[in-house]
Amino acid sequence: MSIKSIFAFAGVALLSGALAAGAMWRFSQPATARAPLAKKTETVKRANRYVTLDKVIVMLRRGPRDTGPHYLAADLVLATTDEKERTTKEHLPMLRSVAVRALSGYAMPAAAEMTVEQYAEQLNKTFEASYAKDKADKPFSEVMISKLIIE
Repeated sequence: MSIKSIFAFAGVALLSGALAAGAMWRFSQPATARAPLAKKTETVKRANRYVTLDKVIVMLRRGPRDTGPHYLAADLVLATTDEKERTTKEHLPMLRSVAVRALSGYAMPAAAEMTVEQYAEQLNKTFEASYAKDKADKPFSEVMISKLIIE
């Protein structure tokens, strides 16, 4: 082995030891004493509240060859804020009526082919239209479906 390779090896070992010692010292410090590694961006997020509208049950329209009754049952969840939660709860009877009107228009074949997302989209559009017609502010941001049964 030559002298140059011995010095190179010693230099690499010394540098590695210094890096390891620095890392050990850095991580042995309490979290509050450490300098931040990256800037943290603080975002203020409004807390969502959820109001349920359970057991919206409608009889579906019969198709030309249907002999028995068909039903659709859905549990809805309304996303709102702390400030508008009470207003949303006060609107539940009206919201149930609007949902029943919207969902009872489906025939069984069409209702069976729809996805949960399509039902939620349709209900969101229907509620938007209802509040726009009444020229009132909608106290919730969206309607979600927590349960959907078609029989």
